[in-house]
Amino acid sequence: MTPPPDATHDPDSAAAGAHEIPVSRPLRIAAAQMGPIARHESRVSVVNRMLLLLEEAGRNKVELVVYPELTLTTFFPRWYVEGEDDLKLDSFYETEMPGPDTQPLFDRAKELGIGFALGYAELTPDGHRYNTQILVERDGSIVGKYHKVHLPGHREHEPWREFQHLERRYFEPGDDFPTFEAFGGVVGMATCNDRRWSETYRCLALGGAELILIGYNTPKHYAPDPSQNPLQGFHNRLVMQSGAYQNGCYVVGVAKGGLEEGVDSLAESCIIAPTGQIVADVRTEGDELTWVDIDLAVCANYTQTLFQFDRYRRPEVYGRITSQKGAISPSGKSHA
Repeated sequence: MTPPPDATHDPDSAAAGAHEIPVSRPLRIAAAQMGPIARHESRVSVVNRMLLLLEEAGRNKVELVVYPELTLTTFFPRWYVEGEDDLKLDSFYETEMPGPDTQPLFDRAKELGIGFALGYAELTPDGHRYNTQILVERDGSIVGKYHKVHLPGHREHEPWREFQHLERRYFEPGDDFPTFEAFGGVVGMATCNDRRWSETYRCLALGGAELILIGYNTPKHYAPDPSQNPLQGFHNRLVMQSGAYQNGCYVVGVAKGGLEEGVDSLAESCIIAPTGQIVADVRTEGDELTWVDIDLAVCANYTQTLFQFDRYRRPEVYGRITSQKGAISPSGKSHA
């Protein structure tokens, strides 16, 4: 009997053959974790803290530094703001990048020949508000911008909560997972809650991403279901490690951790290889830099074998993923 096409190819078998060994593409990368930022801490103060981490990166010949989500301010979605306080809310957003307070970061990074990724709240000239992350090359140019897609939390004030989670009130969702050719490879970005959704990694990987940069602010206390509190750290790394492995890419997860304005947030910043293994991580909940040498060519060990998308993916049977939002049982019952 003649086997169907490719039936003799077993990706788990030595008979599958070896893939071509690619040329090495080394990159020294760092996760620049930030500790708590007080509500009234100035941009200048925060940027000075970031510069200390950048200088450490420079002394250790790091080429790319990744900062957290909403690096420049406290995590303001924990407060409900309305009426005249809207002007106070605006103070948490950046209307230009770089601006007067962040220009020193751009200037020093360029002098050191270090690129960086930075998360911040963006207020555009036409009034749109986004939870934004940018990618800055070693020459100081902004080569990529991403708007957070999966906004968590709620929109209206919920007084039963110990603290609010109002990202859906203060930001608009992004509508794309772009990738960018930079740092000798293809880079994608994601933010906080994005990391919990497998679609994030797969969309970026389908855009060729070999390196995914993720910033996050994650409370240790999950108000809707406190039984998950002891698992917050486990889940944080679980989703990033599985995302790295299943998509054959590096993942850098960077926190703003510690006790900030009464809310205890997860730290545990780390760098993950395409194997799914953690290759660098932090030891504290404060300002801390951890770095490692990676090789973007290693991604091919997975994307050209076990996870060779163009050979093994079956998009013709995945239609439910994009045509349906909530779960629907065989009986037709909705499980939103």
